[in-house]
Amino acid sequence: MHARKQPSPVRKRVTIYTDGGCLGNPGPGGYGVVLLYNGHRKELSGGYRLTTNNRMELLAAIKGLEALKEPCAVTLYTDSRYLADAMRKGWAKRWQANGWRRNRKEKALNPDLWQRLLALCDRHEVEFVWVKGHAGVQENERCDALSQAAARQPDLPADPGYETKS
Repeated sequence: MHARKQPSPVRKRVTIYTDGGCLGNPGPGGYGVVLLYNGHRKELSGGYRLTTNNRMELLAAIKGLEALKEPCAVTLYTDSRYLADAMRKGWAKRWQANGWRRNRKEKALNPDLWQRLLALCDRHEVEFVWVKGHAGVQENERCDALSQAAARQPDLPADPGYETKS
């Protein structure tokens, strides 16, 4: 007799909204995250003294996925085409397979964050959905407010993946 393969467990369905931004680019930056599950809500935010918009967009997605305690089925909303397209169109996986190069001449930016995000997407089933920013999507607007407030905090830490150590 052959052992029957057990069906994979049903994953919890979680909705995550993310946003990141900077006051100047580069400049002080922040990320904001809203996680929604079964009537529960959790908000996350943080900031760095010197970083870029794209790094904060990526970090928002990472922080949202890292907050999940078990593998989940996630719909992640972002207003970053950079993030949504790189994941939906397979660019990030291709950059990784090519040694973090976009092509023969150009290195991929932010490989430290792409590496973390791809690992999280191996753990979770993630669908990336692009939403237009500043268009009245309530949770996206909340993430924007969280990221802006975080970027304005005093004494922000260094973004170790962006700032070079002296």
